[in-house]
Amino acid sequence: VQLQESGPGLVKPSQTLSLTCTVSGGSITTNSGYWIRQPPGKGLEWIGRITSSGSTYYSPSLKSRTSISRDTSNNQFSLQLNSVTPEDTAVYYCAASKRLILAATTTKLYDYWGQGNQVTVAS
Repeated sequence: VQLQESGPGLVKPSQTLSLTCTVSGGSITTNSGYWIRQPPGKGLEWIGRITSSGSTYYSPSLKSRTSISRDTSNNQFSLQLNSVTPEDTAVYYCAASKRLILAATTTKLYDYWGQGNQVTVAS
């Protein structure tokens, strides 16, 4: 199974950050999809998940600005983060697992990872 993030590398403050994770070699209907980020000089931060049945759960600290959705026909799941600020600058990773993981950033818990997408929030 391979995951590939795609999306812009630069987003202006107050705009919406949109990223897509394309899954190959496996199905998003049998794996849960996750978004995790790493700000510069900091540790991993769990953003949210979408389960194999399409249910979502978000980090409480980001819940008001976050939406995760999926496109089963294209085997993709996506992240939208609204009203971004420079503090949202980070490398954004998508991950997948058959496990149902809640708010954990231990990398070995996840079966598959994307390579990461650097997103900078700046005007």
